[in-house]
Amino acid sequence: MTSSNGTRLLSRNFALPGQANLDTALKRGAYEMLKRALKMKPEEVTTVVKASGLRGHGGAGFSAGMKWGFVPKDVFPRYVCVNADESEPGTCKDRLILEYDPHLLIEGALICAWAVQAERIYIYVRGEYFYPTRIVQRAIDEARAKGFVGENILGSGWSCHVHLGTGAGQYICGEETGLIESLEGKKGWPRLKPPFYPAAVGLWGKPTIVNNVETLAFVPRIIEIGAEKFLSYGTPKAGGPTLFSLSGSVNRPGVYELPTGVPLKTLIYDCGGGIKDGRRLKAVIPGGSSSHILTAEECENLKMDFESVVAAGSMLGSAAVMVIDETVSIPRLMVWMTRFYAHESCGQCTPCREGTGWLLRLATRILEGRGRRRDLDDLYELAENIDGKTICALGQAVAWPTKSYITKFRHEFEALIQE
Repeated sequence: MTSSNGTRLLSRNFALPGQANLDTALKRGAYEMLKRALKMKPEEVTTVVKASGLRGHGGAGFSAGMKWGFVPKDVFPRYVCVNADESEPGTCKDRLILEYDPHLLIEGALICAWAVQAERIYIYVRGEYFYPTRIVQRAIDEARAKGFVGENILGSGWSCHVHLGTGAGQYICGEETGLIESLEGKKGWPRLKPPFYPAAVGLWGKPTIVNNVETLAFVPRIIEIGAEKFLSYGTPKAGGPTLFSLSGSVNRPGVYELPTGVPLKTLIYDCGGGIKDGRRLKAVIPGGSSSHILTAEECENLKMDFESVVAAGSMLGSAAVMVIDETVSIPRLMVWMTRFYAHESCGQCTPCREGTGWLLRLATRILEGRGRRRDLDDLYELAENIDGKTICALGQAVAWPTKSYITKFRHEFEALIQE
């Protein structure tokens, strides 16, 4: 289900028939912005994207234009990797772009590749997205046949090839260096740092830009309407709208395109139709399962932009908003979430490999009524010992929610222990 309340940049073609077909997409303006970008100098494209305030929509929220600017001079070849490994629980917006408007994504990736002078693009799709993978591959083949992909694109003298890669269902390959390792045919383990940025040392040791599907899909729209107009659809520090994945205890779950900074209540009550069965709001997970939980009181006047959500004690992340009503058990929710991260730990780091299993065992023991009072302190201490002590952010992804569940809903855990 997709819907919008306001500006539609990414989702405006989702409901139109045949948009995944190139001939139909061309009639609606596909690849026109690529033609415009190819008439600009590469550095001019980067400047426009930077001025637009476009930030990464995969979770980190880093400036896209600034990331492109990290590519070192005089080091070739260069690559662009499209992160379509959408595995964060609660997140389901990139899939819609892959299925309903794949040429918009390919066009955005090509404009990015032109800006950084990359010669190859790799679209890395999660293994479970079998149907979207077929659609994207067909779109790549169509674009190649029409001269938008391959040698001497549109007579510009610039060549860029697009390839599709698929994962095997490993959550950790959503981390950019884990994705790169997987593309290279290795085990999908995140890389040690330094080097800190794939823009300097990425795929096969060469400069590589890794951007999320939604992020790159916005690029043609920025070229179309201009940086200033795009910035006006968001906040001064985060331009453009955002695709919010709304799930949980709402009457109309779905993906909604709204201006960045929209009030959370607008998303839940106007778009989502309010809480199911007239129940009371208890809590919200605002940015995917790896973000801190927020109580109903903390959500009262919350605006959905990066800075506001951080100020409230969480993060916007992938903008996957999970709504929790008064009937939901937080200890049970923690078991569900912890089980996921314990299963998805790649095993490279001891704190994560061992710690996630211990978190799951302790949380399960409490939920089943076998807990001891000291288990809560042990859970918190375990989360502290994982947080910030792993190669990638999966450790934080399990530690942050765990600490917030215990801190804000300790009484629910204590009730189970007493009973």
